[in-house]
Amino acid sequence: MQRSRPPFRADHVGSLLRPQRVKEARAKFQKGAITAAELLRVENLEIGKIVQKQKQSGLRLATDGEMRRVWWHFDFLKHLAGCELHKTEGAVVAGRVTSGESIRVTGKIDFPDKHPMIEHFKLLKDRCDLAGVVAKMTIPSPSLLHYRGGRAAVSEQAYPNIDDFFVDLAKTWRKAVQAFYDAGCRYLQFDDTVWAYLCSEDQRAKLRARGEDPDSLPAVYARVINYAIAERPADMTITTHVCRGNFRSNWIASGGYEPVAETLLARVNYDGYFLEYDSDRAGGFEPLRFLPKGNKVVVLGLITSKTGALEKKDDIKKRLMEAAALVPLDQLALSPQCGFASTEEGNILTEDEQWAKLRLTAEIATEVWGR
Repeated sequence: MQRSRPPFRADHVGSLLRPQRVKEARAKFQKGAITAAELLRVENLEIGKIVQKQKQSGLRLATDGEMRRVWWHFDFLKHLAGCELHKTEGAVVAGRVTSGESIRVTGKIDFPDKHPMIEHFKLLKDRCDLAGVVAKMTIPSPSLLHYRGGRAAVSEQAYPNIDDFFVDLAKTWRKAVQAFYDAGCRYLQFDDTVWAYLCSEDQRAKLRARGEDPDSLPAVYARVINYAIAERPADMTITTHVCRGNFRSNWIASGGYEPVAETLLARVNYDGYFLEYDSDRAGGFEPLRFLPKGNKVVVLGLITSKTGALEKKDDIKKRLMEAAALVPLDQLALSPQCGFASTEEGNILTEDEQWAKLRLTAEIATEVWGR
């Protein structure tokens, strides 16, 4: 049976490959060759096109593909009060170097009255309303603002007691949830690599080296997230997406969900979970046993966004049935494993291959759950 509200049986994480026209316009803008208004015009035109393409692919939702962003997370975080983007050495991800930027907290954090992504959502919603699809907005989870740099990235002058930072963190995201709702958003997603990193022995060792306890952080993050989403109205769906890194088709972490599954699935009050499951780096389906029976949905990321090779329908259906041995099929859905372009560079596949993946997702969902 299909679902009347998100997450839908066929869904997708959020980001899409940037069309050439967007890449060229952004490059010209950086050089001062076009104005911000001209860049906005190009972005709006291309977002209108990709909304239609998502509908044509058989999806009941559409995102803006994160077309206006350089990073999936920093473009949101840098506009919060008390936060700033700063230059660092580029991180090395599977031999590829990212651009050198990171985020830090320099003062009391808050959600500003005019965060640019509120306007970005309104523009998306206008196009989705015309197309007859649900507008989905993606923002980073509050846990990202702590996990990336830990105590060292949070001003001790602003927050001599780190517990006060977590209180303000939860309040800031609660204000963000309300602001998006007031703008018409009924489908909001918190993107969150943290839970997967907490399943990686390498990442856990790095946390210990900087003085953090990887065993206690899940409960801290759960409290922050639950406070942030506690007052969402009944007609608003909030999901999360968990992955192990996604830069130019590369990844950072490995490890199954077992270390965090009970907290994440049973104690964090999301409506749905987009979980990466396209490779053995994510482990088996056994941790899904912690999903409570009821209305929560796990969206299985069985179709990879990292390569262009198209999966076989029968292989995906078989894996869905394997998961359904642990979780009722009615509490499952299907999507690509991650976005196609978590950064503006995008993954190593073509736009045609990307759209084929989304069509495949929709086709399989119709065959498994019906129209």
